[in-house]
Amino acid sequence: MPRPARAAASMRTAKPGKAPQERSYAWVQGLLCGVAATLAPGPALLAGLLLAPGLACLLLDQAPGKPMARAVLLCGLAAAMPPLSALWHDGAGLAPAIALTGDPAVLGTAWLAGAGGWLLNEFAPLLLRLALDALAAAHAGRLKAERARLAEAWDLAPEEGEG
Repeated sequence: MPRPARAAASMRTAKPGKAPQERSYAWVQGLLCGVAATLAPGPALLAGLLLAPGLACLLLDQAPGKPMARAVLLCGLAAAMPPLSALWHDGAGLAPAIALTGDPAVLGTAWLAGAGGWLLNEFAPLLLRLALDALAAAHAGRLKAERARLAEAWDLAPEEGEG
């Protein structure tokens, strides 16, 4: 059943005075993670440890859409791909996965990438705001100069408060 039709059906069956609830598919994600850990324990262990900061952020982020968790997970995943690829080429066994997790450079790189995602999520809005404020100030300066030029060309008296 398509999503809008399902929502409409749940609204019809909902008790009066109660809002319809969105279904949770967390159990499906848990089932898929369990299957992955059973079938490929080496890559699951390595991915779990390399993405630990992002997974913790996923649990702790309460914002709608979980923007912090997405940024941390995406940056951590980018740094986790080379070790996961190396593990895949080594046979995807548990022993190579443990060897890779014991390498501080591998673990540190992935965790620092996750920290970079966190910093990006924290500072991007601030930097964007500063850039937009600078653009607005430059535009206002150009408009004031154009206004002064037009006032001089038309022999208009400057308005009060204009300098």
